Amino acid sequence: MLTGPDPDTLHPMPGFPRIVALRPLAAGRANVSVGPYSYYDDPDHAQAFFDRNVLHHFDFVGDRLVIGAFCAFATGCRIVMNGANHAMGGFSTYPFNIFGCGWEQGFDPASWAAGNRGDTVIGADTWVGSEAYILPGATIGPGAIVAARAVVSRDVAPYTVVAGNPARQVRRRFDQATVEALMDIAWWDWPADRITRNLDAIRGSDLAALRAAA
Repeated sequence: MLTGPDPDTLHPMPGFPRIVALRPLAAGRANVSVGPYSYYDDPDHAQAFFDRNVLHHFDFVGDRLVIGAFCAFATGCRIVMNGANHAMGGFSTYPFNIFGCGWEQGFDPASWAAGNRGDTVIGADTWVGSEAYILPGATIGPGAIVAARAVVSRDVAPYTVVAGNPARQVRRRFDQATVEALMDIAWWDWPADRITRNLDAIRGSDLAALRAAA
């Protein structure tokens, strides 16, 4: 029975090392969760995704990066985590404390933590374009499209196309009733054999067939 590629094969397309599956790449990272079949495309640094493209993600901060299944990340996109933040409640945002030599004295970590925005969540079947930036704490709904070089600083609704800096809604991919049906069906959670049997409905626009398969 054909069920698609192994979701835990690092390079799911033989002969194309620029395509790397993110779930096996994330193995052992306690603060990262990745669904099956999500991938990153980069001709030069594909396997360095979590080091080069996920920025300022430190275990001691405690924020999580959650990536759903079937997400596609284009070359050069960046996900910025809360470790990038500076304390903003005083007159200066300069991080004196990290340089030590006496400048750490009197620093209250709570003044920095107050600006943290929580986990970053990228829903299933999201497409993130080349050189897009996703800022800390954003939640991107399933089926969304983030245009190339967009800067996402706030939540993105499911099945919405966003572009620009700051990213704003360009259009909705489907009407509200269709979006609600797709969210309820959640085909990305199906077992691989069911997805394989229903690929025509998933990559097409046959909602009735998709409902029947659910």
